[in-house]
Amino acid sequence: MKQTPSGGRRLSTRRVRALSRTTVAAAGLALVASALAPVTATAATVSPSAGAPAAGCRQPAPQQPGTSEPHTLASGGLSRTYQLHLPADYTPRRDWPVVLAFHGRGNTGAGTEEFSGLSNLPAIVAYPNGVVGTGDGDRQAWQGAPYAAAGVDDVAFTGDLIDELERTLCVDDRRVYATGKSNGAGFTGLLACRMSDRIAAVAPVAGAFYPATGENCRPSRPVPVIDFHGTGDVTIPYAGDAERGLPAIPDWTEAWADRNDCRARPRTRTIEPDITVIRYSGCDRRADVTHVAVTGGGHTWPGEDSYSGGGYATHTIEAHEVMWQFLRQYRTPRSVVR
Repeated sequence: MKQTPSGGRRLSTRRVRALSRTTVAAAGLALVASALAPVTATAATVSPSAGAPAAGCRQPAPQQPGTSEPHTLASGGLSRTYQLHLPADYTPRRDWPVVLAFHGRGNTGAGTEEFSGLSNLPAIVAYPNGVVGTGDGDRQAWQGAPYAAAGVDDVAFTGDLIDELERTLCVDDRRVYATGKSNGAGFTGLLACRMSDRIAAVAPVAGAFYPATGENCRPSRPVPVIDFHGTGDVTIPYAGDAERGLPAIPDWTEAWADRNDCRARPRTRTIEPDITVIRYSGCDRRADVTHVAVTGGGHTWPGEDSYSGGGYATHTIEAHEVMWQFLRQYRTPRSVVR
């Protein structure tokens, strides 16, 4: 990745080209977008933000637009870190959506940026780093997993991070989204349960949904969810793992559909030989739930730009593009914004 004169990092050539990698990927996105069309058409009726501008609006950007740089934040008595990416056309004269991207166990925010393609989105993207947890090796992890660091409140850290972004950048506080992979994806489920007032929608990928990520889940409003998982994932099995308390992925998405009071029968469409979209619609406050199943997919990020995990990684779709088609339409209601 090239260094800029300011010390930031520009997107690699591989990542810049990710949006147009192949006609197959483009066709896959079009098909998934078509499958999600009823969702986005409905969600688009939500009114745009009209609240007071964030404190960071009209302030100079903390780094050069189009770059990624590490930052430090004090939270819970700890010095926490995150990688921050600003879109190339960032300006403090308009408010921007925010994507929070949580790495898997033992990975980093910078590593997730490398393979995910998320920094190609028209959004501010923050890649937080977890705290080293328990088990083999010094591996960073997130709250809710049995190997997470004891006593670390990552939910509070996420709130502190959002506050910091609002203080230093021009942020649309009604359009803050969370995604992640594996342990980080499981953590987005916990955020949906506990921070539905600040997180507009979530997009877990290959999620490790340990029991603690969903216990006593009482969100203040229905939370839209788009979930990605490979049916051949041997790390976090699609069919679940009772010994580790991991649910079958279809059961997890159905539980969110029940929580969001969606219609009983989901719509299922196989849009490519390895891509099946299962969509629950008619949900309370239009908070639809969608599951994208990758047939034979491993513990990987669909459309990965570099190694993201073991097993088959589809390039029929790009996860960052597909989730953005879903996420970008949703906002937290004005009544629940702080």
